[in-house]
Amino acid sequence: MQNLSDRLNRLAPSATLAMSQKSSELKAQGVDVINLSVGEPDFNTPDHIKQAAIKAVEENWTRYSPVPGYPTLKDAIVNKLKNENGLDYKPSQILVSNGAKQSVCNTLMAIVNPGDEVIIPAPYWVSYPQMVLLSEGTPVFVEAKIEQDFKITPEQLEAAITPKTRALILCSPSNPTGSVYSKEELGGLKNVLMKHERVIVVADEIYEHINYVGSHASMAQFDDIKDRVVIINGVSKAYAMTGWRIGFIAAPEWVVKGCNKLQGQYTSGPCSVSQKAAEAAWNGPQECVEQMRQAFERRKNLIVKLAKDIPGLEVNDPQGAFYLFPKCSSYFGKTDGTRTINNSTDFAMYLLEVGHVATVGGDAFGSPECFRMSYATSDENIVESMRRIKEVLSKLH
Repeated sequence: MQNLSDRLNRLAPSATLAMSQKSSELKAQGVDVINLSVGEPDFNTPDHIKQAAIKAVEENWTRYSPVPGYPTLKDAIVNKLKNENGLDYKPSQILVSNGAKQSVCNTLMAIVNPGDEVIIPAPYWVSYPQMVLLSEGTPVFVEAKIEQDFKITPEQLEAAITPKTRALILCSPSNPTGSVYSKEELGGLKNVLMKHERVIVVADEIYEHINYVGSHASMAQFDDIKDRVVIINGVSKAYAMTGWRIGFIAAPEWVVKGCNKLQGQYTSGPCSVSQKAAEAAWNGPQECVEQMRQAFERRKNLIVKLAKDIPGLEVNDPQGAFYLFPKCSSYFGKTDGTRTINNSTDFAMYLLEVGHVATVGGDAFGSPECFRMSYATSDENIVESMRRIKEVLSKLH
């Protein structure tokens, strides 16, 4: 009997990882593919962080760590939240996990009961609905279109809340759209949430520092709702440390205790050496963060300009992260004579197999009329990929 569990059968595989895999397979066959499907910085981890990791190995930081993370790392996170965000947390309100992805999943597993609803603005990161399903909750999608810069309104939020609503997942800056909620926009959502005391805000802020509007706003900055906010963050995006797998939650103590209990049975504490590297990232010089941010902003301006020059694509100007999420539905129903584009998945496959540019169809993100491109790559790759996309799309009629 080769029956997988119902829990697993409810889940869909990650579309972003699948597209990256397909791109790698074509590359292995000798095809010159430009990969715009993967969501990670193309920079190397800064040297002072790597040196801290080497020192940690030499000093034998190689044993089990406390489940919620080393006290010195939690202190570094408390200081980061105070100095960068003006937020007061105690070390007992911090839990460090194996990447921000585990932090999100821990939180949902800790607060969601079977039948609880979790509101997810669409477009959304592909894993959110799957994590809600894993927690035996029900994802409730609220659609934000390109005309509203992919951001939900207070009216939309109010309409989606029911007595079963347990959480709202809010990602700002957003994957996949790059949209950033201002303090005023968050305040509007907060005023709605104040009427519904059962709702927890899961605030995914992993792209905090890749921000082109000058400052990051957090739902936790509002004192009257802070005790219902779980901040998710980590080192992956800001410090180019995706493979080190360090994320954290900053949350009310009861949530942290629940996640600690879960993580203690599941993975225990994250990698000891990675924790010492993350400590150096948050405690050390921050110029590297700004240098990478400036590079991403330059690339953003480049890809927006080139994408706007491609007939049939509707393009907005993202304010953060490193993604562009154009509307491509004007190509649905068109053909090059051999293949017909019926949806965004077809569109992305056409770009990959004919244009040799890997992107991800918007179906996976809850926005079937769009597709996602990551511009976490060189200027040369951006220019060449946009040239290829423009050329192959001109063959569709």
